[in-house]
Amino acid sequence: MAVLTRTDPATQAFVLLRTVFTAAPILFGLDKFFNVLVDWPTYLAPWIDSVVPGSPQTAMYLVGVIEIVAGVLVAVRPKWGGLVVAAWLLGIIVNLLTLPGYYDVALRDFGLLVGALALSRLASR
Repeated sequence: MAVLTRTDPATQAFVLLRTVFTAAPILFGLDKFFNVLVDWPTYLAPWIDSVVPGSPQTAMYLVGVIEIVAGVLVAVRPKWGGLVVAAWLLGIIVNLLTLPGYYDVALRDFGLLVGALALSRLASR
């Protein structure tokens, strides 16, 4: 087994992915409570809104909590956190594919999903 150092490209990739997949879910999760970046309820597909009790904003509060927990999980257990974030992104992609006009965001989130899977694999080394 190779010794991993800070100059090792795999170690650098792991640190970058772990940092981003810790910070981004926490920051986006917090923003679900304040809607500073965007009006998050507009991203909720009507069929999901009909399944989740309460208003679309209430659903976003739940989403925010899940995203914050996922980010913290990446920080403390990146192997499992990466898988949780990937699964969460898959759910977001399904939601976005059922909304007209958000296919570009779904494609971007697919790239993030692949990055989260890469993080999980790198954490397994």
